[in-house]
Amino acid sequence: MSIHKARKDTPRAPKKEIFGWAMFDFANQAYTLLIITVIFPVLFTTVIVGDAEADYRLGNLLWSVALASSYILVVLSGPVFGAIMDYSALKKKFLFYSYSLTIVSTAMLYFVEPGLVVRGVILIIISNFAYSIGENFIASFLPSLGPPSDLGKISGFGWALGYVGGLFSAGFVILYLGDPTADNFERIRWVGPYAALFFMLAAIPTFIWLKEPGARKELPKGESYLSVGFARLGKTVNEIRQFRDLGIFLISVFFAMAGIYIIITFAFIYGDQVVRWDEEVRVLMFVVVQITAAAGAFGFGFIQDKIGAKLTYNLTLGLWFIGVMGIYGVEGVTEWLNLTFGTEFEMQYVFLYIGVIAGLSLGSSQSASRALVGLFSPQAKAAEFFGFWGLFNKIAGVFGIIGLGLLQAQFGLQKSVLFCASLFLVAIVVCLFVNEKRGTDVADDYREQN
Repeated sequence: MSIHKARKDTPRAPKKEIFGWAMFDFANQAYTLLIITVIFPVLFTTVIVGDAEADYRLGNLLWSVALASSYILVVLSGPVFGAIMDYSALKKKFLFYSYSLTIVSTAMLYFVEPGLVVRGVILIIISNFAYSIGENFIASFLPSLGPPSDLGKISGFGWALGYVGGLFSAGFVILYLGDPTADNFERIRWVGPYAALFFMLAAIPTFIWLKEPGARKELPKGESYLSVGFARLGKTVNEIRQFRDLGIFLISVFFAMAGIYIIITFAFIYGDQVVRWDEEVRVLMFVVVQITAAAGAFGFGFIQDKIGAKLTYNLTLGLWFIGVMGIYGVEGVTEWLNLTFGTEFEMQYVFLYIGVIAGLSLGSSQSASRALVGLFSPQAKAAEFFGFWGLFNKIAGVFGIIGLGLLQAQFGLQKSVLFCASLFLVAIVVCLFVNEKRGTDVADDYREQN
């Protein structure tokens, strides 16, 4: 049987196993949402650092440095870990280690008090590294869950379930822990332990139902998994010309994810510092983004399997560009609406509507990216290639977050958003040079040489 037929005829995994895989997305969204996007970044910049007299620019910059440092660690380790996992068939064990480290370090954020900036930076670096490397590990299971024609739907289901997890995880915080303010610090400091507990419990189905793909190979005499991992990585570098379309696509991913990381990291900081929204609008924005992101990821997953992953990916990047320009020009858009239609909209509510566009783009673009890498990845190199996907993701995070952090320190947060919009345009242009069919055929026909 040819490799092409084997990939095409990969049976779809049982529903229970796909659900178990998707539950990791459901579980880890508590970390993404509460620690990286909505609660802890505001708490860190405005309370723990608290440089209000300088428009929180130092807090914003330190937050950028902490996240960028964690992404550098992922960049350095991701592909090697991937190569080791493909050889050793220890994906679940690596996933469990990253999951455990995320839980412990996130729970310890309880001990980060106002003024303890260094402690906060260190714990964010550790927890976000563990969470981010775990994203690579869980994504590497995707090609084994079904044939290429189903990967869009499966990836979209996982991402959509993740945003449902975001709604569940944040409900308790909104109702019982309150706002990330100095006056409410003794309650909101529990956000770390709560996010850790949610992640720990919700990911249990993953470790029960998800199966380890592939078979473990015996180590050659005198070798270790680390040496084998580096050797496989070197071999892949030598073979990289075979995977031209994956390489081009990863360059597009770099620019797209730089923009997405900026939005994830600074959107709620932007709402707090530029739009100056009320607490109820902040809560509404959270709910709107989670619902629209889930709908976008799930809906575009089916669209992707109909029209192709590349076109779907570029459509979502186009939505991103429109949304980011709306964020930058929210004040002007509000004035135009009020003058044109005689309305009395407040800027914070116009910003809320723009959040719908951002939400639709958020899950769908990342899901399409994950599925396209799955299409371009031979089974024998799935974890390794998703390690490269993670590498480009995290280099993008470093570039985007540090870039915006430096720009906002010089020009302010609002003007710096134009940098984010330009990143999405570049990502679209680069992706035009990707040939989806050619990239998929190369993965289908790949035979690993001993």
